Amino acid sequence: MEILIPVLVVLVIGIVLGVGLTLADKFMSVPVDEKQMKIRECLPGANCGACGYSGCDGYAAALAVGKAEPNKCAPGGENTAKALSEVLGVTVEAQKKVAFIACGGRPDSVKVNFDYTGLKTCAAAALAGGGPIACEFGCLGYGDCMRACDFGAITLSGGKPIICEDMCAACGKCAKACPKSIISIIPKEEAKVRVNCSNKKKGPAVLKACDVSCIACGMCERSCEFGAIKVVDNLAVIDYTLCTSCGKCKEVCPRKAIIEV
Repeated sequence: MEILIPVLVVLVIGIVLGVGLTLADKFMSVPVDEKQMKIRECLPGANCGACGYSGCDGYAAALAVGKAEPNKCAPGGENTAKALSEVLGVTVEAQKKVAFIACGGRPDSVKVNFDYTGLKTCAAAALAGGGPIACEFGCLGYGDCMRACDFGAITLSGGKPIICEDMCAACGKCAKACPKSIISIIPKEEAKVRVNCSNKKKGPAVLKACDVSCIACGMCERSCEFGAIKVVDNLAVIDYTLCTSCGKCKEVCPRKAIIEV
């Protein structure tokens, strides 16, 4: 009896707890959205936030209730968009996007105002009068964008960041890390011709700062028969919905501020 009674007590306690857990699971459990689970399985799990939601779980929840488009996952790209479209039963066209640093300034082309000896980050250098270079819109070259990239798509070469577009996931973290706001996310295939400058100052001030900057001369705008490029706020801007990548604007640019990739 000394052994039997404790065994019976433990057995009764186990039965009570088992029944309690079963009832709790039945009446207190949160319903699982199977559709949301299938959507979540399609996502890469980068949790970069490029889709505009709080990670992959937030994006999956929005997709499940029809509050998001299935082509917003930059790291997943076309394959993820196709997988999501199959789960959702919709048709979607995904286009590869990449980050682009709109600055062609190099040590031999951009003027320097002073020697900077502080912390070697773009954020710190920008606090020192906007940075050591004369162009207030120019890349500082200390690699904040490179350190922000989770995909290893950015490297530094000659004091300038270089983006490997094949590795770029277009998550936008580099753009957020840039204190000069000169990094943008653009469509890779459509954006063959690009304005490689962010300077919005007027001609004379620009000429003193950099040798390869846009001076808002308007020659590119006049050369484009499709109306795809306009000078806005002293800077040439390309509308990629109209651009045919003919390259005429690049050919007439006297400053070589327009490039073709």
